[in-house]
Amino acid sequence: MSSPNEPSAPEPPRSGSPAREANGAARGSPAGRIVQSAVSAVVLVLTCILVPVSVLTVWVHDIVLDTDRYVATMAPLAKNEAVQAAAVHRATEAVAVRVDARAVTDDVADWLESQGLPPRAADAVRGLAPQVDSAIDGAVTKVATRFVESDQFADVWTGANRVAHTAVVHALTGQGRGAVGVSDGTVTLNIGTLVEQIKGALVNAGLSPASKIPEVHKQMVLFHSEELGKIRNAARLLDVLGNWLPVITVLLGAGGVLLARHRRRALAWTALGAAFACLITAIGLVIGRRYYLDHLPAQVQSPAAAAAIFDTVVHFLRVSLRTTIALGIVVALGAYLVGPGRLPKAVRAGSDRTADSAALWADKHRIHTGRTGTWVEANRRWITLGAMLVVVLVFALWNHPTVLTILLLVLILLALLALIALLAAGGRVNGGRGAGAEHPAGPPPDAG
Repeated sequence: MSSPNEPSAPEPPRSGSPAREANGAARGSPAGRIVQSAVSAVVLVLTCILVPVSVLTVWVHDIVLDTDRYVATMAPLAKNEAVQAAAVHRATEAVAVRVDARAVTDDVADWLESQGLPPRAADAVRGLAPQVDSAIDGAVTKVATRFVESDQFADVWTGANRVAHTAVVHALTGQGRGAVGVSDGTVTLNIGTLVEQIKGALVNAGLSPASKIPEVHKQMVLFHSEELGKIRNAARLLDVLGNWLPVITVLLGAGGVLLARHRRRALAWTALGAAFACLITAIGLVIGRRYYLDHLPAQVQSPAAAAAIFDTVVHFLRVSLRTTIALGIVVALGAYLVGPGRLPKAVRAGSDRTADSAALWADKHRIHTGRTGTWVEANRRWITLGAMLVVVLVFALWNHPTVLTILLLVLILLALLALIALLAAGGRVNGGRGAGAEHPAGPPPDAG
C-alpha cells in the first residue's frame, strides 16, 4: 500500500473515511451516475406534472377563500346579455305563475254581473283572460328587462354574490350555506330579491294584482353536473393542499435540477415540460367546456348564460395557465442564452461590444464609472445572479401575476443587465489605462 505522502502516487491520497469513500464512489462510478440521473429524471417529470396541478390548487384556493376576488370575477356577469336574458326569463316565470289572469277576469265578470251586466257581456269579459294574461306577461317582461339592464341589478347581483360566497364554499367543498344551493349535482342561485324588486315596480306601474304576489324563492341554475360529487371531493383535496403544493413543486424541481449532470439543460427542459403540461391542461379545459355545453340538462334553460358563467368562473385558471406557459418559455430561453451554444455566445459578445463602445464614448466625453465600474467588472457574475434572484423574488411575491407581469419583469431584468454591462465596460476601460493612469482604478471595495 503506497504512502499518502508519496508524490508519484497514481491516485490522490485518501483520508480513509468510509463515508467519503462511499460518496466519491457513488459520484464517480457509472452505476452511481446512472442512479443519480434516473432519480433526477423522475423528479423533473413529476415536477412537470405537478405544475398544472399546482395552478389548479391556487385557483381553487383563491376562488374558495378570497371573497373580494370571487365577487370581482362574477361582477361583470351582471352586464352579460345572456345572463340578463336568463334572469328576465326566470323572473317573468316566477311572477306569471302567481298572477292568474283567469281568476282576475272571473272576479271582474262576477262583480259586473252583480251590478246588472248581462250574462253574455260577462262571458265576454271572462273571454278576455288570454289577452289580460298576455298584457301582464308583456308588462312583467318590460319591467324585468328595464330593471335587469339598470345599475340596480348590478348592485343586487354583486351583493348577492358577496353574501353567497359561503355557499360557493358549499358548492366546491360541501361546507357552508347561502343563496347558492347544491342539490343532485345542480348549483342554483336564489333570485327572490330580483322578483321582489320587479313586484314593487309592477305595483308602482299601476298593476295592483301584483301586490298579491307572495314571497318567491325562484332558483336560477348556475351549474349542473352529474359528477359534482366527485368534483367536490377533488376540490376539497385541492383546497387542503392550498398554497403548499406550488412550494413543494418548486422545491422538487430545484432538487431535480441540482441532481442533474447538466443542470442548465435540465432547467431548460423542465421549464419547457411544465409549459407543455399547462398547454395540455388548457386544451383539456377547452374540450371540457365544449363537452359540458353539449350535454347541458333540461334544468339549464340558457346555454349562452351557462357558457358565460363557465367562462367567468375559469377565467382566473385560464390566465394562470397562460402565465405559467409564458414563464416556462422565458426560463427555457434564458437557460439557453447563458449556455455555450454558438448563438448565445454571439448574443453575449454583441452585447459586450455594444457596452464597450458606449463606455469608450463616455470616456472620451469625460464620463467615468470610477471605482464602481471596476468593482462591478470584478464581481459581475455575482451581481448578475443577485439581480436575477431579486426579479424572481418579486415574481414569487406578486399577487396573481399574468403574462404582462412576466413581460414587465423581463424588461426590468434586461434593463438591469444592460446597466451592469455598461458599468462593467466602464470598469474595463478604466482598468485598461494601467496602474499609473490619470484615474487609477484602485482595489475593488470587496477586496477588504
